[in-house]
Amino acid sequence: MNDVIWLVKYTLKRTFRRKINFLLYFGTPLAAILLSLFAAGGNPVKEVRIGIVNEDHGRITDDTIHFLKNIDHLSVKSVKLSAVDDQITSQKVDGVLIFRQGFSESVQHGQPRPIELVSLKGAEITTFIKSYLHEYIDHLATLGRLANGNNDLFWKMYERYQHAPFRLAIHSLSDTSKQKAITYQTIGYLLMIMLMSAGNLTEIIIKEREERTYSRLLTTPIQARTYVLSNVVVNVLVITVQIIVTFVAMKNIFHIYPNVPMWQMALVLFVFSLSAIGLALITVMLANSSTSAGALQPLITVPTCMLAGCFWPVELMPKFLQKAAYFLPQRWALDLLVKLQEGRSFGSLYLHVLILLAFALTFFLIAVYKFNRGQQSGQFV
Repeated sequence: MNDVIWLVKYTLKRTFRRKINFLLYFGTPLAAILLSLFAAGGNPVKEVRIGIVNEDHGRITDDTIHFLKNIDHLSVKSVKLSAVDDQITSQKVDGVLIFRQGFSESVQHGQPRPIELVSLKGAEITTFIKSYLHEYIDHLATLGRLANGNNDLFWKMYERYQHAPFRLAIHSLSDTSKQKAITYQTIGYLLMIMLMSAGNLTEIIIKEREERTYSRLLTTPIQARTYVLSNVVVNVLVITVQIIVTFVAMKNIFHIYPNVPMWQMALVLFVFSLSAIGLALITVMLANSSTSAGALQPLITVPTCMLAGCFWPVELMPKFLQKAAYFLPQRWALDLLVKLQEGRSFGSLYLHVLILLAFALTFFLIAVYKFNRGQQSGQFV
């Protein structure tokens, strides 16, 4: 045990004697948060500008226009029919609604005439407006069909509809979707950083072998297994600090609230870190020099993170790639995070945790096998 503690101190001292490594290991998580904020930013609520051409001037048409004016993030102004093209091409408005003569009467008879909507911005604008108009007009048309040509009955129902006796209480709810998206992106980048950090720290084994430091250590009572175990402990310590730095910065500096208890996220990342360390050990055992190990690490880390959805939602990828992603521990860690954000209890997702542990156990067993083969052949890494 004393040998492990001494080796951990030695490796930490060797790693952080260069001050830039503090920035490399503990500054990159902050960069990941900034990158996530930058990617999620720039999407403020945009006000839609709509022009209205009213050729009908009936009461129902006037009330419909008044209804549109009360919709949040919708700016309404009157325009002339002759100026429609100029208003749209000059981008003074995002679209124009044209109420033709007889619209009010058609609604009164339960067969509303189509409202013309002219826009150059496609479904982005038209869908937003139609979603409000269709529901409102359909309600009025239903009154017309129920009146069945009886004008007095229609206007009586219309008045009652416009001045309903019930009251609607409105409560604003905070939009958590952006916070969740930033959290997902941040954790995705953090997973890649953890993999890269584990690779760099484990690469020390090869560098010390090349520098003959490893050989000198083995002339002491220190065993090879103890040396590798100390490197694993160093990995765990550094990655744990990375997780803490990320969470403290998210909460206290950037005010990002993931809607998931921090301890649950920390546990998920800690379990994933075991897979990251195991994979890094395999890479080191396969490489025959620090140069080849340094080249192999990004070749494994970056493509697998891309496939697992660390950089973008996995739903954007083809179906066969989405299925292939579940052969990677990053995918299970991110999927666990998403389900926790959806409100699932941590206990109900035990299968995800077991699978992450299975990945870690598999990687460590492969690394141990390669380690034993290397010792039997008189070589280590």
